[in-house]
Amino acid sequence: MADLTTIDARPIARTVVEKARAGCFVEMEPLFAPPLRAVVSSETVRDAWGVEISKRGPISTIGEPVVEHAKEGLVRVSVPVICEHGELMVIMSIDSKGKLHGFRLAAPESVTVWTPPSYANPKKFEEHDVMVGSGPLAVPGTLSLPHGHGPKPGVVLLSGGGPFDRDETSGLNKPLKDLAWGLASRGVAVLRFDKVTYTHSQQVATLRDFTMADEYVPSAVAAARLLQQQPTVDPTRIFILGHSMGGKVAPRVVAAEPSIAGLVIMAGDTQPMQRSAIRVTHYLAQLSPGPVAETAVETMIRQAALVDSPDLSPSTPARELPFGFSGSYWLDLRSYDPVSTASALDKPMFILQGGRDYQVTVEDDLSRWKEGLSHRPDVTIRIYEVDNHLFFPGIGPSTPVEYESAQHVDPAVVADIATWLRPHPGVFARFVSGVLRFKR
Repeated sequence: MADLTTIDARPIARTVVEKARAGCFVEMEPLFAPPLRAVVSSETVRDAWGVEISKRGPISTIGEPVVEHAKEGLVRVSVPVICEHGELMVIMSIDSKGKLHGFRLAAPESVTVWTPPSYANPKKFEEHDVMVGSGPLAVPGTLSLPHGHGPKPGVVLLSGGGPFDRDETSGLNKPLKDLAWGLASRGVAVLRFDKVTYTHSQQVATLRDFTMADEYVPSAVAAARLLQQQPTVDPTRIFILGHSMGGKVAPRVVAAEPSIAGLVIMAGDTQPMQRSAIRVTHYLAQLSPGPVAETAVETMIRQAALVDSPDLSPSTPARELPFGFSGSYWLDLRSYDPVSTASALDKPMFILQGGRDYQVTVEDDLSRWKEGLSHRPDVTIRIYEVDNHLFFPGIGPSTPVEYESAQHVDPAVVADIATWLRPHPGVFARFVSGVLRFKR
């Protein structure tokens, strides 16, 4: 590989932003490296760009690109975009050939360092770096071990869809780190890890038959077994906690590893994802109406129809499918029913849902969990009325803008999960009493 010093990534980054400003999104696509092209198309960039610009008004200035750091042969470049009503940062990862491996839009980072939530006490636990799994697709992770003698319950955290790191970093926020520190402060051992699509994006992009199961199950099972080996952890009380797509796939992980004691599902989607994508795109279009939003809805409807079509195959171009996922990925998603998979498991479950969540909703997703698991006395369901998709408390209808400020996972959510994971006489019985319980 050529040395990164042989190119200047700044003109490339500025060119990309200029093309976006001019609406030349199709011309940007040849600059995408295969790992990025596998998950992003010119259409998805156009739609995301339109949403962000509509919130901030016309562009007045494109600032000077700033090279921030290099990682694994990539240079990260940030380009500030000054708009009439605010600022946007365009962040790209560029390789030695001038190709983009990462592209995202973010609010200016007024806070650069994550600060612990009030419910976390770092003096009550210690953390160690670990490797999860073996072979070329092993991933790094962090083990949070409470002080004191065991045996203690353990939980493996699974982030949502996309190439997330172990903290599920979203702009200024790290919801999985909130959970890890909050639970470890309450005596629960926690293992979280970088997703394979984050650590090995280039290798994964070459796997044409890569699926959701490949993205989650091997790493999650390896993490559960690693937790079972810790001297202070009770190997019979290892749980899986998944958020969003991580919650959707959690029953599949438990089905693959019978030694897992139970599962926690946070905003786990059950509606077929291609249809929920249409619903969410409609919702966002109503927030920022206009030609760009209308085109985004039309595009998503067309792509979702292809997912539902009998013509979908592993050879269907990813650029024609929602989110740039491959045909194999969508075939796997289409055949997987998280509710029926969970129903077949003889394991206790705690299902949490934000009442203000517009991505995974009470009406479209939680209703299916309730219907499919109504016969199970060991299933607890709770709705946190003021929480959004990341379980951040708020007021009013949830919008993408509210994710931009630094926040933490609802303390009530952390406390309830810790209680459910660490039952003692009387508490567990009260927690699962009745067929389903709701917190409104």
